[in-house]
Amino acid sequence: MASQVTFIGAGNMASAIIGGMIDSGYPRDAITATSPSEEMLTPVRERYGIRTSTDNAAAVAAADVVVLAVKPQIMQDVCAGLRDAAQARKPLILSVAAGLSADTLEAWLGGELAVVRCMPNTPSLVGAGAAGLYANPRVSEAQRGLATELLEAVGLVEWVEDEALLEAVTAVSGSAPAYFFLMFEAMEEAGARLGLPADTARRLAMQTAFGASRMAMGSDKTPGELKRNVMSPGGTTERAIAHMEDAGLRRIVAEAMDACAERAREMAEELGKR
Repeated sequence: MASQVTFIGAGNMASAIIGGMIDSGYPRDAITATSPSEEMLTPVRERYGIRTSTDNAAAVAAADVVVLAVKPQIMQDVCAGLRDAAQARKPLILSVAAGLSADTLEAWLGGELAVVRCMPNTPSLVGAGAAGLYANPRVSEAQRGLATELLEAVGLVEWVEDEALLEAVTAVSGSAPAYFFLMFEAMEEAGARLGLPADTARRLAMQTAFGASRMAMGSDKTPGELKRNVMSPGGTTERAIAHMEDAGLRRIVAEAMDACAERAREMAEELGKR
């Protein structure tokens, strides 16, 4: 029998995970989503055929897994309403909220609970996500496996054993879709300057990124080796790469990711003081 999974929150990320679970064969009658707004629940219920409720505590009372998918700023109030049901049921808590530590979530829910934190990213909305997961010591191997199953429904899953590394995950994948969107913007603008229609340059850039990613993920070669395979001595690619290197692209990327991770740490501290 499938574990009963309750989503607290029915927004984009919850909807993406629910859709991925169903596409992977997870039974619809084992999934419940909650929201204080029937307006939010109606499209989720109609699209996926799952149970919905405006009563968080009642939904948690029947859950084996509770996915916390609400904004970090309201999480403490939401957890206060779930505390009694969570303590009675002792479900696995899976949080996709950024910045809130496992200890903070566990304390808000009354303590003695298995908590998994997940840092997903927006490509999860199209089944191509990348997520970093961290489990507190109360999480069993079976629960780790279940968390992996749920998140693999929308993409790649990687576990980290140090919760602080989720800040690095934020820099590498959580925020990173925007890095690539910026690159697409820059390539589109450059292509237009070179005479291409902007929409043609955009499509070529995005398809090339898609193809390069598929090649890299399907190869046993490192990105550096794959890069060198495209570069002919004295050729066009070599000149472009040399210009990027001379302009400090590696330094820019490293400093940007450092800034991202630092902001993740700051946000965690700010939210923990609420």
